[in-house]
Amino acid sequence: MRVHLGSDHAGLEFKEHLVKHLGSAGHEVIDHGPQEYHADDDYPVFCLRAAEAVAGETGSLGVVIGGSGNGEQIAANKVKGVRAALAWSLQTATLARLHNDANVIAIGARTNTAEEAVSFVDVFLATQFSAEERHLRRITELAEYEQTGALPPLP
Repeated sequence: MRVHLGSDHAGLEFKEHLVKHLGSAGHEVIDHGPQEYHADDDYPVFCLRAAEAVAGETGSLGVVIGGSGNGEQIAANKVKGVRAALAWSLQTATLARLHNDANVIAIGARTNTAEEAVSFVDVFLATQFSAEERHLRRITELAEYEQTGALPPLP
């Protein structure tokens, strides 16, 4: 599977670890940066590129990493066609794919150990969307809003 990565300075060390881990697991890893540490870099520069690559390539997934993962998730979700989820446990990583068909996962390098974060990424990549009707309906409502700006009708 092709996996697009982006981070900021806080996520750089973990991103480099993840590049090696995913490569050794047989994934094709595309690193959108940064390539070196700069304490004042801006996560949108790198996370938007990773998210755009995922949105433009059906079947690929993405990982964005920062101190908390919050800003990185927000940045990725600005890209049309991206459903980014913040993962802080195996359950949130699993449900992001299973229920939400998330195509990008955001992780906090300062809030999780490297081992925890690797386990979140591994389960995220291994989990398939359930395609249950209720989840499809909700994703469709979001996609239609993203396209048109029209709110879904009230029940």
